[in-house]
Amino acid sequence: MMITEKYWENFIEKNPSYKDKPYEAWQFGADPNTLAALVVKGTKTLTCSSFREYQMENEPLPEVGDVSIILDEENQPKGIIENTRVYTMKFSDVDDEIAYKEGEGDRSLAYWRKSHIEFFEWLYEKLGHEFNESEEIVVEEFKLIYK
Repeated sequence: MMITEKYWENFIEKNPSYKDKPYEAWQFGADPNTLAALVVKGTKTLTCSSFREYQMENEPLPEVGDVSIILDEENQPKGIIENTRVYTMKFSDVDDEIAYKEGEGDRSLAYWRKSHIEFFEWLYEKLGHEFNESEEIVVEEFKLIYK
């Protein structure tokens, strides 16, 4: 049995109400180990992604109630999160609160903007587009429900 499935079974033993709930297992793109550790510590309670990427890959947007196993770079489970709020907004409208909840670096908006502009410029180049700050992003707020 894969380690992720065993991790999920251990979670279900303690949280039987989630028994029939689908889940996904994934790692954060930029720095999986650091970001997973921030989630487990409770520092990171939000993540952002590209709305355009969802459109181009014809993927459904995340939803409130979605459950995910967060993996480190070796695909080892580190925790389970549940989405509490999902919305889209322009990159340029991100504020101090979102930067703080994302929990990275010094948690400032300046740090958030710098690191996310770098990430989205890299991502959009891979997608064959040019990133600009009027692009829509998908914001997922979540709570850690198991570690």
